[in-house]
Amino acid sequence: MGKTAYFDNAATTFPKPEEVYNFTDKFYRECGVNVGRGQYKLASRAMELVAETREILLALSHCPNKKVVFTHTATEALNLILQGLSWQNNMTVYVSPFEHNAVMRVLMHLSKLYEIKIEMLAFNKEFFEYDIKSIREQFAVHSPNVIVVSHASNVCGVIAPIEEISALAKQYNSINVVDMCQTMGLIDTNLSSKTIDYIVFAGHKTLYAPLGVAGFICSANANANPLMFGGSGIDSANELLPNTIPERYEVGSQNIMAIAGLNASISWIEKQGIVQIRNQESENRLRLLKIFGKYDNIRVEPCGVEYNTVGVVSCTFDGYSSDSIGQILNDKGVAVRTGLHCAPNAHKFLGTFPSGTVRFSVGYFNGDDDFTILDKALSYIYENV
Repeated sequence: MGKTAYFDNAATTFPKPEEVYNFTDKFYRECGVNVGRGQYKLASRAMELVAETREILLALSHCPNKKVVFTHTATEALNLILQGLSWQNNMTVYVSPFEHNAVMRVLMHLSKLYEIKIEMLAFNKEFFEYDIKSIREQFAVHSPNVIVVSHASNVCGVIAPIEEISALAKQYNSINVVDMCQTMGLIDTNLSSKTIDYIVFAGHKTLYAPLGVAGFICSANANANPLMFGGSGIDSANELLPNTIPERYEVGSQNIMAIAGLNASISWIEKQGIVQIRNQESENRLRLLKIFGKYDNIRVEPCGVEYNTVGVVSCTFDGYSSDSIGQILNDKGVAVRTGLHCAPNAHKFLGTFPSGTVRFSVGYFNGDDDFTILDKALSYIYENV
């Protein structure tokens, strides 16, 4: 089996830094025990690793006074937050045009329980950017109770001005939730502001950690209701969950192996520098676009617009479905994502629903071989398909 040119980093970054593989393996072999379930040395060491990982994640995000809650997936984190809010009839929720099903399906579920109104944040398609003036006007007409916005789209990569949007919404005492699954560890963002209440992350994406660790950052007085109940390893005589954070949200056993990987990946990010990682990804995105420009059967969505983005590029191919192109690319050793990418509203907004797109997403580790393999595959499609 030859080398695979991996362009599905928006789903999960691959490969991981060598330090992540080495540290995860070593720690799990030497200390793969449960956290908060014993007073012996190994359990204490595992607990220390988890505590340290929280600290360095907060340092990476410039918000040492906030709290980190670990979950197994970002979907779990979003469910915990959104289902834990105090919903009432006639509340207004604003979302971006690019939200993932991990957000929209939860909101649709809640809309069956409460009479809530879901509005889309204003977006200027001509310049392909959020329209802050119009958003301000939207809020004045229908004040926001909750805002949920992806920092970067997993379909087209466009970056949202989360600081501006959350500051405007907080004037109406909105609860503001930001999905940073595609950006934490990639875009240096100061999350110390009180205008953003919950920040969701996924370890296996731009944090370059293994699958199995995700979560959210919040203030010490966050009051979302717990989604799950059970043992937390502390205050076991109490029939009720602790009120402290993260204990009230972290029940059951943690994935110590994945958290060890996250610890190592954050250390790698700090060593490389977020700016350098972002610059490398940006260079790789430009290389991707340069290759696409050679073939007039490829249309980049949104076509002809250069905008503030991460390394996610969606394409359509003249006359062929995204799935059929994806199969050919797979046969030629290129890994991509095809279809709707769990974000159907984004495709409706872009005009690529229901067929979807072929999504190419670069990462830090894409190299010359990847682009050479991709170029040959696209040349084959252009000449033969």
